[in-house]
Amino acid sequence: MKIKPFFYIFLFGIISVSAYSQNVKLLNINQLNERIKNGKDSTYVVNFWATWCAPCIKELPHFEKLGVEHKSEKLAVLLVSLDFKSKLESNVIPFVKRKNLKNEVFLLNESSPQEFIDRIDPSWSGSIPATLFIKNDKRKFVESEFTYEQLLTEYKKL
Repeated sequence: MKIKPFFYIFLFGIISVSAYSQNVKLLNINQLNERIKNGKDSTYVVNFWATWCAPCIKELPHFEKLGVEHKSEKLAVLLVSLDFKSKLESNVIPFVKRKNLKNEVFLLNESSPQEFIDRIDPSWSGSIPATLFIKNDKRKFVESEFTYEQLLTEYKKL
């Protein structure tokens, strides 16, 4: 039995996709704040989302596009999932792979929602999508869904 070249191409494609798939790391608020603090010269766009949130899913491609188009500008786009920690393997990682997300993806590892909400921004009601923009000492928190144009405008305002 002779194996056709198609098989090798197919196998290589599967290996390539799995080799480039995104790792999703657990992150608590202290770690997030430390990450931002250690990059004082960078601009951070931190999007809070979940796999079950339709508006969140709708806007994720905008964050991907922003990250790609402005990667030379010391921009870090961090996608922070608010899914339950128990859903990391069953929902979040497969979602990230399926959507081929390139920005860094984290799952928030906190047990008290009201505590982490207040630490991110006291004005946050807790609804998602929500996005935190940070550059040096400037912070802006927006609790709504973005079009790409709106996201780009907020980013450029920093």
